[in-house]
Amino acid sequence: MPVSTGVAAESLDAWAALLREQAPCGETAASLDDLKGEWLSPRGRIDALAVVERHLGWLQAKQVDLLAAISDHTEGPPPSADVPTVGADMDAVFLGEWDCAVEEVACALKLANSTAAQRLETARLLTGRHPATLGLLADGEISYQQARIVAEQCAVLAVEVAGEVERALVERMPQQAAGQTRAAVRRQVHRVDPEGAEVRHQERVRERKLLSYPQEDGMALFGAVLPAQRAAVMEQVVEAYAVEYGDDGRTLDQKRADALYDLVVEPRTGAFETSSRAAAVVHVAVPLDVLMGVDDGPGELKGYGPVTAGQVREIAFAAGTVWRRLLVQPASGLLVKVDPTTYKPTAETARHVVARDQYCAFPSCRMPARRCDLDHVRPFDHARPERGGPTTPENLQPLCRRHHRLKTHHPGWRVTRDVHTGVAIWTAPTGHTYINTPPPVCRE
Repeated sequence: MPVSTGVAAESLDAWAALLREQAPCGETAASLDDLKGEWLSPRGRIDALAVVERHLGWLQAKQVDLLAAISDHTEGPPPSADVPTVGADMDAVFLGEWDCAVEEVACALKLANSTAAQRLETARLLTGRHPATLGLLADGEISYQQARIVAEQCAVLAVEVAGEVERALVERMPQQAAGQTRAAVRRQVHRVDPEGAEVRHQERVRERKLLSYPQEDGMALFGAVLPAQRAAVMEQVVEAYAVEYGDDGRTLDQKRADALYDLVVEPRTGAFETSSRAAAVVHVAVPLDVLMGVDDGPGELKGYGPVTAGQVREIAFAAGTVWRRLLVQPASGLLVKVDPTTYKPTAETARHVVARDQYCAFPSCRMPARRCDLDHVRPFDHARPERGGPTTPENLQPLCRRHHRLKTHHPGWRVTRDVHTGVAIWTAPTGHTYINTPPPVCRE
């Protein structure tokens, strides 16, 4: 039941923790006014925040149901291309054949027409094809962003195939952030429909183009839409050139931007010598049967996600490609395999950990592992290395500089890692725990 302002902070904390474990409903929603930040402890505020987020999902599920109902009861399909000319019965066209749901929703919610159309389509897909995902949203187990990802990514599939993707992922979505759900859905879509994925990729290849947008304060955004494997090569080339600038006061991001400009512009003047620069390294994980053309399942382009078999083979058989064999556990998809008593990992160990974990091991972070520090989960004992904290893949994890400092210097944050599954469990200063599961290398 709702708690009054006179109840002790401990009771309010307990109430927030209880609500966090319950599925949202009208009765629990009526209690939200009691969860005021100034009445709660730091731990209680986190629980209350999660409670509010769950209720947002509950409300968004109700909005999805309403949008689907509005879509189902519109006047009819849009008019055909044969629109009557001036003087014809235009009232009959607009009142009898025009679908006004988009305009009505856009006006009611003060949205752009394109946003209203996207919400209506997402609602149609969720209610018609993904009841389990919609149920998770209604229970506050996932966010609307996750539900939208499932609907949009599976829209290209037949109904029964879309249901197969949902069944493969629905149990894991409540433990995932939106970015992890997007990667998992994309990977599964590639797996169940490899031929369709290749066709869609080729269609998008034909749409490749340059982009240039003005930004504030005299800046501009410049880039290109192009195949992911080519973008990965370009990114690594730029990274390699940027590192060669040395310590000159620029940040790494500034060096990357300057390197891109130099690579494109300076060669025309002969001022940019390319022969001395480091080679780019692009990592792709692929089952051997896909590599050899026996199967057309997806590969995994590091930093991007699943790509078609054709894209993988383009990289694998390009001139200068180096293959490294990595062993993978069949059940988990994690890499398995190093002087444990030295603080700095060997190059082989570092490559192994980066390839295994792929991203920063903090639950909410998507920093690529290649840009992270390698942290000892159990601290290395510099005085007596043989006593513990070994420099082995099982005791190493990639952490971006921010989360490395957090783990090392903040007294309230702790982490443990399961050496068999790769699952890292982080404990926050409030006592809450958060789980990070590294993505599988070749399978989901």
